[in-house]
Amino acid sequence: MLDPTKLADWQIAEEAERSMKSVSRLAADWGILDAELLPYGHHLGKIDYASVLDRLKERPNGKYIDVTAITPTPLGEGKSTTTMGLVQGLAKRKGGVSGAIRQPSGGPTFNIKGSAAGGGLSQCIPLTPFSLGLTGDIDAVTNAHNLAMVAVTARLQHEAINTDEFLAKRGLHRLNIDPTNVSMRWVIDFCAQSLRDTIIGLGGKTDGFMMRSGFAISVSSEVMAILAVFTSLRDLRERIGRIVVAYDRQGKPVTTRDLEVDGAMTAWLMRASNPNLLQTMEGQPVMVHAGPFANIAVGQSSIVADQVALKLSNYHVTESGFGADIGFEKFWNIKCRVSGLKPNCAVIVATVRALKMHGGGPRVVPGKPLDVAYTEPNPALVEKGIVNLLAHIETVKKSGINPVVCINHFHTDSPEEIAIVRRAAEAAGARVAVSQHWLKGGEGALELADAVIDACDEPSDFKLLYEDSLPVRARIEKVAHEVYGADGVSYTPEAKAKAEAIETDPSMQQFATCMVKTHLSLSHDPSLKGRPSGWALPIRDILVYSGAGFIVPVAGDIKLMPGTSSDPAFRRIDVDVDTGRVKGLF
Repeated sequence: MLDPTKLADWQIAEEAERSMKSVSRLAADWGILDAELLPYGHHLGKIDYASVLDRLKERPNGKYIDVTAITPTPLGEGKSTTTMGLVQGLAKRKGGVSGAIRQPSGGPTFNIKGSAAGGGLSQCIPLTPFSLGLTGDIDAVTNAHNLAMVAVTARLQHEAINTDEFLAKRGLHRLNIDPTNVSMRWVIDFCAQSLRDTIIGLGGKTDGFMMRSGFAISVSSEVMAILAVFTSLRDLRERIGRIVVAYDRQGKPVTTRDLEVDGAMTAWLMRASNPNLLQTMEGQPVMVHAGPFANIAVGQSSIVADQVALKLSNYHVTESGFGADIGFEKFWNIKCRVSGLKPNCAVIVATVRALKMHGGGPRVVPGKPLDVAYTEPNPALVEKGIVNLLAHIETVKKSGINPVVCINHFHTDSPEEIAIVRRAAEAAGARVAVSQHWLKGGEGALELADAVIDACDEPSDFKLLYEDSLPVRARIEKVAHEVYGADGVSYTPEAKAKAEAIETDPSMQQFATCMVKTHLSLSHDPSLKGRPSGWALPIRDILVYSGAGFIVPVAGDIKLMPGTSSDPAFRRIDVDVDTGRVKGLF
């Protein structure tokens, strides 16, 4: 067996890939017909989701499990690793197991966090294509989004320099777009802080319309949100046509349909609409579809990926981004609301390391060695930090789902520290399992698999946090109080005016609420650890994603374009010129 204590993740993946299944065998073993598999080389493929769902529409769904976490350190606590390990562990106990994770963004892959394929002996492979663009889904999202920006900026230019008669001869009518109220920005799939605010159109009148603009990261695009929640090609096409790109001088929305670019955008997305098929290091199927960043996006693997997997599997494990306050809350109140699916169990990944941080431990900084407080036993810090875990257990229990706490075991964890976590979680009404999947793969996740099987066998009483009819500010306040623990909510004048307008617009009454908030604290302030009290959630803006069907309140100073650090991962990624293999990914 490979030893993850002596090899880097990319080296382990490279060795495992020597014996992985071909994609045709992987699909056949899972029950996918030849005509439903769209191969991309020997080990990657896409699944014709519409064909599978039509063929298996009468088959009952398997058990549905969501993986979330406590509030993480900036290093992450192993949610994707746990998802892969749980799939591998369940496969040793039961047949017919699958997973679904989100496609990594180039931003974190080349920055601090890595590619989110998992780690140690619990990874999604093949690692290099998974990490570097896969089958082009994020490229398609980027191109579709930027095509809308091309359409609106070109229209601004041509309406500025041409007469009504000139426009009419080309089948156009004047949209009177307000250049100071273009709600979309360009996107790129890197962390590029220098592009957050820009001026475009410099030069002469043939060089475009000069205006203030900027960039966000691709996975925060409304187009990516639509990819996560669409349920059919017709639904995808209709949602793309409802995207609001800008507003006219009277304040009325200008959509992609008004710009006549929605059809072309959907055409760009066709190749991205089918989920990707990869595998764990132990040969179980893994669907990879839609994007990460639950702090600034919906952060869920796609609905269609889960629908397909639930028809083909007895147990299906899907992943939500960051902690239960963000990823799970959106899984619960957005993804399940749209899909109608009801989960059987939620796994909350916890590490002793993160609990020590929440108990008052020193600051954790990516790229710097951990303080001795994290590498040697310190039960007192763990005891103090338990409050963060308890908050996430309470959140999951409010949904009516059975919680399982997975203690993602590190070799530095002491028996006393593990016992503190187990005792507190069980007292809060959660099952608890210690898992060593990083070190031992599926064999190390058997305790976790058994706890999940037991939780799935127990009846659940799933219920949404709020009804569709609840006004947007009441929803925000409910999430802030019930999930984040805030005492109240404050609004900037701009955000308050937008909320009032939304509450009087009947077309937005059914929209879900997709919060934007830091993932590093239960509050809006990343420096507040543990379970903050005596604070109010400040809403500085509210965005409207009419295509996705989301109201997007923005809390605190969080930005839709992250920044690249002073010691990014790209410094260590290279190619072996003798073999062509990529090295240094993590």
